[in-house]
Amino acid sequence: MPETELADRDCEACTSEDEPLTGSALTDLYEELDTDVWEVVDEHHLEGTYAFEDFRDALEFTYEVGELAEEEWHHPDIHLSWGEVVIEMWTHKIDGLHETDFIMAARMDRMHEEYDTPEE
Repeated sequence: MPETELADRDCEACTSEDEPLTGSALTDLYEELDTDVWEVVDEHHLEGTYAFEDFRDALEFTYEVGELAEEEWHHPDIHLSWGEVVIEMWTHKIDGLHETDFIMAARMDRMHEEYDTPEE
């Protein structure tokens, strides 16, 4: 069976017996994300910064991320400002990163593709 894109994988609930991802398992998943947006911080959490042309688009994206979080019952920290949304995500139950964090980040990357971004 072929590997699906990260964003298409099912989000599976983590248990308290799961260990946080480290090393190559973490790196392999990270490389499937938009690495211009995301970084892994201290092998503990993901931090992503999305740019937008204006506040309205940033706000709409924030709403879409909130809907995704409710649907999957996996809630990131979201920081909204003019033209920018910063996401911090990790699995609190294991105090670290789980595959679900990367799946959620990949879904956000896919959602962000629908927006115009500022010219650099």
